[in-house]
Amino acid sequence: QVQVVESGGGSVQPGGSLRLSCAASGSGFTIVAMGWYRQAPGKQRELVAAFTNSGSTNYADSVKGRFTISRGNAKNTINLQMNSLKPEDTAVYYCRADLMNFYWGQGTQVSVSS
Repeated sequence: QVQVVESGGGSVQPGGSLRLSCAASGSGFTIVAMGWYRQAPGKQRELVAAFTNSGSTNYADSVKGRFTISRGNAKNTINLQMNSLKPEDTAVYYCRADLMNFYWGQGTQVSVSS
């Protein structure tokens, strides 16, 4: 069984920064891709940033130049550094680990308002 746990998030004013972290744990598995997704109220869940199975990165156009995905020091961990946050970045942010199936974290709230 794979568990995915996010940390970080919170409330910030426009222009501020937040950092999210995600760790996938379990035994006997190989992650082929890992990334961040978000879901705002009334909207579909969307890709924010992810490492692909080839190791490259994908970013949503709306976050390019502001958000950076990185690998953590520990195995199967990733981070999302979010700078220049905007009110439209407000959402629940989910981490997903891709194996034979998709494994989602419980989500962490990011709120951007003045």
